[in-house]
Amino acid sequence: MKLTGAQIIIETLIEQGCDKVFGYPGGQILNVYDELYKSSDRIKHIITAHEQGAAHAADGYARATGKTGVVIATSGPGATNLVTGIATAYLDSIPLVAITGNVPCGLLGRDSFQEVDICGVTLPVTKYNYIVKDVTELADTIREAFKIARSGRPGPVLVDVPKDVQIAQCEFENKPIEPDFPSPEADEDDLQRAVEMIKEAKKPYIYIGGGVVSAEAGEEAKKFADLIDAPIGCSMMGLSAVPDSEPRFLGMQGMHGHYASSMAQSKADLVIAVGARFSDRATGKMSVYVRNCNVIHIDVDDAEIDKNVKSQLGLNGDVKEILTKLISAVPQQEHSDWMEEIEGFRKKEAENLKKARRQGVLTPYDIIEAVNDVLPGDSVVATDVGQHQMWTAQHYKFESPRTFVSSGGLGTMGFGLGAAIGASVGTQKPAVLFTGDGSFGMNLNELATAVSINAPVIVVIMNNGVLGMVRQWQTLFFGKRYSNTTLERKTDFVKLAESFGANGYRADTKEDLSKAFKDAFEKGGPAVIDCHISADEFVLPMLPPGGSIDDIITNVDIDGGDI
Repeated sequence: MKLTGAQIIIETLIEQGCDKVFGYPGGQILNVYDELYKSSDRIKHIITAHEQGAAHAADGYARATGKTGVVIATSGPGATNLVTGIATAYLDSIPLVAITGNVPCGLLGRDSFQEVDICGVTLPVTKYNYIVKDVTELADTIREAFKIARSGRPGPVLVDVPKDVQIAQCEFENKPIEPDFPSPEADEDDLQRAVEMIKEAKKPYIYIGGGVVSAEAGEEAKKFADLIDAPIGCSMMGLSAVPDSEPRFLGMQGMHGHYASSMAQSKADLVIAVGARFSDRATGKMSVYVRNCNVIHIDVDDAEIDKNVKSQLGLNGDVKEILTKLISAVPQQEHSDWMEEIEGFRKKEAENLKKARRQGVLTPYDIIEAVNDVLPGDSVVATDVGQHQMWTAQHYKFESPRTFVSSGGLGTMGFGLGAAIGASVGTQKPAVLFTGDGSFGMNLNELATAVSINAPVIVVIMNNGVLGMVRQWQTLFFGKRYSNTTLERKTDFVKLAESFGANGYRADTKEDLSKAFKDAFEKGGPAVIDCHISADEFVLPMLPPGGSIDDIITNVDIDGGDI
């Protein structure tokens, strides 16, 4: 059958299993929006308040469901407004397809109204991108975009479609979804070498990252840990791959990681990294990070192996498949002395946490516990970026895969609300956003989206009146010179929520918060809970930037300034 380019876009999206898209209309994408209108019974479009929010929503949808998220925008500013969202997905390896309109082919390169070379702009932050100038290539280009986005190490792909290509016609025929591009096969000799290294280790430590979430390899990670009698730590992106209740799980390591997890890594003689990229925030000073250990690095992306940390052995391939092969090849190991040492780290961590908790005031720990007590374990918890993000990563008890949605690599303030909306839309379940007053101010306009679609998204603001993480650095490393981190804003978040049409609450105690959260959860729909906490709450422990486990900060005397 003969279809226009705009019709082909919609039919191909549906063919690829896409039932929901996020976006914002404009002149050079109107033909596609006209077809969305005609096909609204087969594919649902969610309009956001801003294209950046749409990109984050598509990203959150992808993280929570494992499907490829789709975002649509017009040319020029519509397309450039997607860039932060695309970059966020790229740094965290999230499958995303962005479709943008552009001026007709004959006007490209002429500085036409709302013309931008969006392929050139996004080239560094996409797995691949296209500008389609021939309608006969449009369907296969979109099919390939989906295949690239989800294959191997996932990531965003952009497809730019000029206006005249949307109008042009050609024959279209549905095709079955092609299988992903095959992942590389790990070398058998290298696998055997890994087995020998594991058998020789006395203090093995398994370090899992976002690749374990993407590959849905959490169960394999647990079986592997039991087999080699080792603890499991993770990067921030690896959270939720393994349940918090798993006895071997020590939580996040790194700059703001758990004391026990970071200490276990520092004392290990073998680190087995699975789907993790050894970012600077996770490792600290590289030379110290690897001073006591050998490293086996398992990753689907060969470019990550030896990029940041030199490994003694790299295994390139699908992490789920490699773990399965290692489980079948490694004999049962026993490291009782090592596991006893790990328990000592846990006890020390519990002591540090007890010292850090303030009494008689609402604390971040109280806030997280109050939500954790009510929210079902399979509901998504999203964050923005800052202290609240680290407190959530440290203390929320994630029990189900894909329930933690947060910007790791790019660290995008303002990511959370759009992402929480997308995650709720994708899972058809409530979602909670932990945010700070600084991050929330970035994209609070997306409350309009949440209210418009009645999304059950509860926003919990840890309101300390400052840019908390930056202020923490100023306290510790810049002589308490608080340059532009005290916000002094007069925003009433309860009234703000109500003005958007959401329910608004204020909480000054844990009891206030528990009551407000239960009420918001039972009512459904969007809500905002404004929780006031001290500006002097710190995220601890902390490795100083460029520091190591030797420099770990576990306690801070705010009044005296001594560490």
